[in-house]
Amino acid sequence: MVVSNRVALPDESSSRAGGLAVALTEALRHYGGLWFGWSGRIGQQSGGTPQVTQEGAVTYATLDLSRRDHAEYYNGFANRSLWPIFHYRIDLADFARENYQGYIRVNTLFAEKLRPLLRDGDDIWVHDYHLIPLGDELRRLGVRQRLGFFLHTPFPAMEVLLVLPNAARIVRSLAAYDVVGFQTATDLRGFHDHVTLESGGEVLSNGLVRAFGRTLKAEVFPIGIDVDTLAELARTSPRLTAIRRLRRNFDAVRLMIGVDRLDYSKGLPERFKSFERFLEKYPSWHGKVSLMQIAPSSRSDVPEYMQIRQQLESEAGHINGRFAEFDWTPIHYLNTGYQRPTLAGFYRFSQVGVVTPLRDGMNLVAKEYVAAQNAEDPGVLVLSRFAGAARELTSALLVNAYDLEGVADTLERALGMPLEERRDRWQDLMQAVRAGSLTRWRDSFLKALQEAPYSVEG
Repeated sequence: MVVSNRVALPDESSSRAGGLAVALTEALRHYGGLWFGWSGRIGQQSGGTPQVTQEGAVTYATLDLSRRDHAEYYNGFANRSLWPIFHYRIDLADFARENYQGYIRVNTLFAEKLRPLLRDGDDIWVHDYHLIPLGDELRRLGVRQRLGFFLHTPFPAMEVLLVLPNAARIVRSLAAYDVVGFQTATDLRGFHDHVTLESGGEVLSNGLVRAFGRTLKAEVFPIGIDVDTLAELARTSPRLTAIRRLRRNFDAVRLMIGVDRLDYSKGLPERFKSFERFLEKYPSWHGKVSLMQIAPSSRSDVPEYMQIRQQLESEAGHINGRFAEFDWTPIHYLNTGYQRPTLAGFYRFSQVGVVTPLRDGMNLVAKEYVAAQNAEDPGVLVLSRFAGAARELTSALLVNAYDLEGVADTLERALGMPLEERRDRWQDLMQAVRAGSLTRWRDSFLKALQEAPYSVEG
C-alpha cells in the first residue's frame, strides 16, 4: 500500500512525473499493490468515495481536495512551512496557524478514507513531507499493520527545525511508523538530535530509536534510478526527432545542461550568475558553449515560485543581452517539461551536467545524467555538495553552489577535462549509480519494513 500526496495516474503524461512518481510507479509494477492519494483535482469538497482505477497489478485510489484544503494543506503548510524549513530557507517560511490546521485536517481525512481499504498483512509505505502525520492518524484509528515512511526531502538540523512552531508534533508523528527512511546520514543525524535532545528519546543499537512510547527503526535509504532503462533510452535517443534537432542546432558548440523543477531550492539564479561569471572570466569560450536550462513550472500558485520564475526570465535575458552574438545564444531557458526518452537524449548529448542545488534530498537528475552517458566519450558532472547525491557521487566535480566564482572555475575545468580523466570519473560514478539503484532502494526499505516487529507496541 503506497500513499503519497499526489498519485501519478497511468493516463497522465510522463513529462510531468518527477523522481518520486517514477520511483513509485516502477516499484508498484514490480510488487503489485495499491497507490492512494490526491487525484490532483480540486472540487467543491474534499473526500467522498475514493475513485478507483485498475491497471495490471496496480490499483489507484484517489480523492479530490476542496479549494480550501488545497490552499491550506498543500500550498500552505506543506509548501510554505515544511518545504522551506526542510531546505534551510527560514526566510521564506510562513507559519499561519490555519495552514497547519488544514495540514492536520487533510492527513486525518486521508487516514479515514484509507482505513477501509486496508487488509490484515498489508505493508503501508507513506511518502514525503506532505503526509508526516498520516501514520499517527492511522494509529488513532486502530491500524496495527506495519507502517513505513520515507522522506524524499532533506531533514533539517535540530536548530533549524525548532524554528517551526509545530516541530515537536512533526517529530512525534514520525514515531508512529515502524521504519522511517532518510536520504543521507546528515538527515538521520538531524532526526536523532531532535529525538535525544528535545524529545527525551534515545537511539539504540542497529538503527533503533525509542521515543514517545514506541520503538522504530530510523535508517538511511538513498533513492536511486532504474539505471538500465535510462541508459537504453539514452542509447536509442538519436532516432528521436527532438534529439536530431538538438544535435543539428548545437553541433558547433559544447552544451551544458541543467534539468530542475522550478524551485528556489535548486539554486537556479545562482547557477545563471555562475555561468555569467564563467563567461566574464573565460572569453575564449564565447560562441563555443551554451547552457540549456530546462525548468518546468511547479506550485505556480505559491508566491515564492512566481517570483523565482520572473527572476530567472530576467536573469536569462540579461545574460543573453550582454553576451549573445547573432549566431550564438549563451543561455537557452526552457520553462517546460520533456518526456523521459527526450531528456535521456539531452543528457547524452551534453558535455557537462550542471546540478547545483542549494539543498536537495537526493537529486536524481545527477544520477540520470551519469547513466545516460556514452562510455567512450562521457560528459562531466558538476554537482553541488548540498545535494544528497554528493554523498555517493564523489567522483563528480563537487562545488559549493553559493560560491559563484568557484562554480565558474569548475565549469571551465569540466569543459577542458581530458578524455582519460572523464572516462575514469564516469566509471566510478556509474559504479556508484548501479550500487544505489532504484531496485536496491525499494528492496532494502521493504525488507526493513517487513522485518519490523514493533507494531505491537503502543
